[in-house]
Amino acid sequence: MTEPRPCAVVPVYNHPDSVAGVVGRLVDLGLPVILVDDGSEPSCRRELERLANAGHALVTHQRNRGKGAAVRSGLLEAERLGYSHALQVDADGQHHPDDLPAFIDAMHQTPHRLLVGYARYDDSVPRARLYGRYATHVWVWINTLSRRIRDSMCGVRLYPLAAVNGLLRRHPCGDRMTFDTEVLVRWYWAGGELTNLPVRVHYPEQGVSHFALWRDNAQISAMHARLFVAMWPRLPGLLWRHRRQP
Repeated sequence: MTEPRPCAVVPVYNHPDSVAGVVGRLVDLGLPVILVDDGSEPSCRRELERLANAGHALVTHQRNRGKGAAVRSGLLEAERLGYSHALQVDADGQHHPDDLPAFIDAMHQTPHRLLVGYARYDDSVPRARLYGRYATHVWVWINTLSRRIRDSMCGVRLYPLAAVNGLLRRHPCGDRMTFDTEVLVRWYWAGGELTNLPVRVHYPEQGVSHFALWRDNAQISAMHARLFVAMWPRLPGLLWRHRRQP
């Protein structure tokens, strides 16, 4: 088998103060970095252009299209540039860098698997965010008849590019906050294997969140409903897979 050639994909929307630190930690891991500017404001755009001038790849959306659209653009660009795997990392600096090397190690051991981060929160996590995420986890377990996907909303995961881009050509999985969850459910439905890895998460006191409460919750609810309906024709296969899993 050909040796994996990984990179990092960082979707960015208005994180001028944290993105350089995230990029620096990824470079320390030996990863080339692909930045996706999802229609950021001028201050962030200037910072991304500075990083691009320092040698990092940059994909630009002229307007804000959403995290899902940004990740898809980054994964397509990564495959176009000849990489085999992409480590997705959020630009806000919430994820502990010491937990990222485990994803690269696991990639070398099981290059066909999608590696999914599951959040290990400290006391900084907002309670409402924590409870809302748990509701999504329950729906994911229902729609897969499995608890194999431990956390479908963590912003750290490592994708095998050819397989996941093929999946996304068939099912784009949404442009905004629904993407991270739906791509994992559809990966599981397609018979893909995955491994869950812990990632420590800290919410900075002055951190920036782009979660739009009403819009994103409405879209997430609609996504769960669509997946629940789409799950029923797959029910026999999911039950069979559940029985065979240890």
